[in-house]
Amino acid sequence: MSEIPERFARGTVEREGRAGADWLAELPAIVEDLLERWGCERDGRVVHGGVGVIVPVSRAAERAVLKVSFPHPGNVHEPDAFAAWEGRGAVRLHERDDARFAMLLERASSTTLAENPDLDEVMTVAGRISRRLAVAAPPGLPRLAGRADEWEDQLGRDAAELEHTMPRRVVDAARATARELGRDQPDTLVHGDLHGGNILGAEREPWLAVDPKGYAGDPAYDAGSLLKAQAMAFVAADDPAKAMRRAMDVFAEAAGLDPARVRRWVQFHAVQAAFHGRRHGFHVLRSAPELRGLMELADRFAEMLAET
Repeated sequence: MSEIPERFARGTVEREGRAGADWLAELPAIVEDLLERWGCERDGRVVHGGVGVIVPVSRAAERAVLKVSFPHPGNVHEPDAFAAWEGRGAVRLHERDDARFAMLLERASSTTLAENPDLDEVMTVAGRISRRLAVAAPPGLPRLAGRADEWEDQLGRDAAELEHTMPRRVVDAARATARELGRDQPDTLVHGDLHGGNILGAEREPWLAVDPKGYAGDPAYDAGSLLKAQAMAFVAADDPAKAMRRAMDVFAEAAGLDPARVRRWVQFHAVQAAFHGRRHGFHVLRSAPELRGLMELADRFAEMLAET
């Protein structure tokens, strides 16, 4: 295996500590063993995501990627989701080694839907992908309905413990979504982290999803991740509230979902994100001077969504 990307190695150790360092020491041998077992040859530069390395490979003239992730509960059901979709709206799964959190997957391009500046097109493509991914969930997937009580309780604790600018009715609306929609969800396969960065250009189809979490629940739940990822586009809009409403409506229509349900889940995610940012930081802005402004922006978005 080529050298492990430095940024990936550093991030893994910062996040996982000693366990991450030990896994990184074993990673080159894991990759070499899987390449041999699955009859693959390296075919490009090693890249990485947040929790795994992606090695471009070829096998019998077919281009693919070997993905090996750090062993973590959040990665357990990724291959189950790919297996259920069988290439429907997502990259195909060729091989899996669950013990080592490894998969051989259809290769997509490095172009992401997030790079498209046309917000309507982003929402339309993501909605169509969501509709195709909405198949019956296989047995054994974690049910989002089982987290509803935890969500409601955590939102209550966050509102009481953290300084924020959201009116009580905004938090109450998110808690009501957890209580009313969260406890009653279908057994539909949900991607769990559907946003433009996880929808890649491909050869077999124009766009394919990657990096699923693999839950059973309400497909409208995925609208939250999608809209959060577009926050900066809404900030730049002349009328952010109008832009958000349009984005949600375009997504709902393309996905074949109830617009009201989509809006409630998006508002729920916005409130969650506003509190999560206060407890843990907003990714690269964990200690930057802009953090307070971003937190207040998250509060305003959550409030605007409660009014839609």
